[in-house]
Amino acid sequence: MATIYTAFASEATVNEEPLEGLQSIEYREIKSRHDIGAIGTDERIAVYFGRKLVSGSLHVASANPTLDGLLETNTSFSLSVTLRHNDTTRNVSFDGAFLEEKMFMLGLETHGETTYTFTATRVREE
Repeated sequence: MATIYTAFASEATVNEEPLEGLQSIEYREIKSRHDIGAIGTDERIAVYFGRKLVSGSLHVASANPTLDGLLETNTSFSLSVTLRHNDTTRNVSFDGAFLEEKMFMLGLETHGETTYTFTATRVREE
């Protein structure tokens, strides 16, 4: 059976400081992959793997001064997320992260939300 983590029970930190107002996090890993074909056939005989890219976004209620400061100073940071479901936890850590973009949205009858996009050197899931 699948483990369903909840945002209510989970938490995130930036440089070991709690990330207040976090609404959601999204991330993805993209592997550079190239097919190697044999001469005289249309079949693949091997696969070459290159660089892996890690990117994501943090959606925060209103804004976060810590993230604003990191974006302004182009400072590297570590991001750690602890996903929880009852007694089950899963730690996701991003090393060598940099913020790339900040987007603010305010809608009618709702609170403001800032989306911070980031890249990281690696992601570790434990």
